[in-house]
Amino acid sequence: MENKNNVTEFVLLGLLMNQDLKRMCFVVFLFCYFAIFLGNFIIFITITFSHLIQQPMYYFLCHLSLMDLAYTSTIVPRLIRDLIAKKKTISFISCMTQLFTAHFLATVEMFILVSMAFDRYVAICKPLHYMIIVNRQRCNTMILMAWVVAFWHAIAQMLMVARLPFCGPNLIDHYICDVKPLLKLVCADTHIANILVIANSGMVVLTTFLVLVASYIVILYNLRKHSSEGRRKALSTCGSHVMVVVLFFVPCISTYIRPPSASQNDKEFSMFYTVIGPMLNPLIYTLRNTEMKNAMKKVWSKNIWHGKKQSLEEGNGFSNGYVQLKRSTEQSF
Repeated sequence: MENKNNVTEFVLLGLLMNQDLKRMCFVVFLFCYFAIFLGNFIIFITITFSHLIQQPMYYFLCHLSLMDLAYTSTIVPRLIRDLIAKKKTISFISCMTQLFTAHFLATVEMFILVSMAFDRYVAICKPLHYMIIVNRQRCNTMILMAWVVAFWHAIAQMLMVARLPFCGPNLIDHYICDVKPLLKLVCADTHIANILVIANSGMVVLTTFLVLVASYIVILYNLRKHSSEGRRKALSTCGSHVMVVVLFFVPCISTYIRPPSASQNDKEFSMFYTVIGPMLNPLIYTLRNTEMKNAMKKVWSKNIWHGKKQSLEEGNGFSNGYVQLKRSTEQSF
């Protein structure tokens, strides 16, 4: 399709139209972004400068916090600015850049959640082989694969939209440049493009979510073999993962599995995985986690560099971290 594009910029209509609500939401979302940044920054620094970085679960959690920081910084500052700005235009290139970055970071986060579920599955269902299966090399490979798959997904989405003709109007009924609201502005038949969006985003998210649900069902089934104390600890850990997975995947499925003509509440659904989820993740992973609480006290009660030195002495390499983890697992189960 030849790209006959008469649009050089778009206007983001934003989340709300009511001016009074916009002022109130400006304060609310400013607080939310501060909470997101502070919470995920604390988790990232705590894990990085403590012995927890040697354990795969916290290694993945460290990457998840970093992705939450990057992902929300791609979207939320623009959302906050547009709540009080008179001019809400965004150039075509900036719009495509935001589309690519948001899909790229969100997909990386999705596969990190898959990696965390895999880690819990092996720890609970195959504890004797845990150190062999979930080693540092495999953890690095899983993170690298997440970035590679996310890049190709995001570049495919961006190139598909960028090649479509936009003749006007240029009003995007959303607070971010996303595929589905942009397709409504295309002055051509978007039937094939809609199918590609559902296949490339909707079905991928749905399939991944079903795989995660199946893995947690298997984990729950295997918990019957463990002691009551072991079941309690495992359920506490897996419960945190399940809450984060639901907060991220269910709104994504609701957004991307439906055709654009049936998407009336996309802005509301997207709030869950762009603002609410990243804000709650630090609380979900720390409130009932004694290891994280102890690590936070140790790291933040001393000089960071002193804490780094102490964590290296305690950890003494990735393999020693696994030995400590195995001992605690054997005691629990």
